[in-house]
Amino acid sequence: MKLSYFAWVRERIGVADEEVALPAGVATVADLLGWLKGRGENYEFALQAPEIIRVAIDQEHVDHSEPLAGAKEVALFPPMTGG
Repeated sequence: MKLSYFAWVRERIGVADEEVALPAGVATVADLLGWLKGRGENYEFALQAPEIIRVAIDQEHVDHSEPLAGAKEVALFPPMTGG
């Protein structure tokens, strides 16, 4: 699965995107955020408040309860403001 990171999420993690193989038990967006947070200090720093992270699966914004099954790309964004 391709993971893409945007804005300060990308800056804190240190990469724009990466390919990962999800471990068993990572079935939802919330599971993914929890797993990523445990991958190192940079991920923990970027995802210290996972509830504010916006997520898109295959370019469609989704809730954190959304299943990951069949997803090709997951994008993580910080909260957005208009302007």
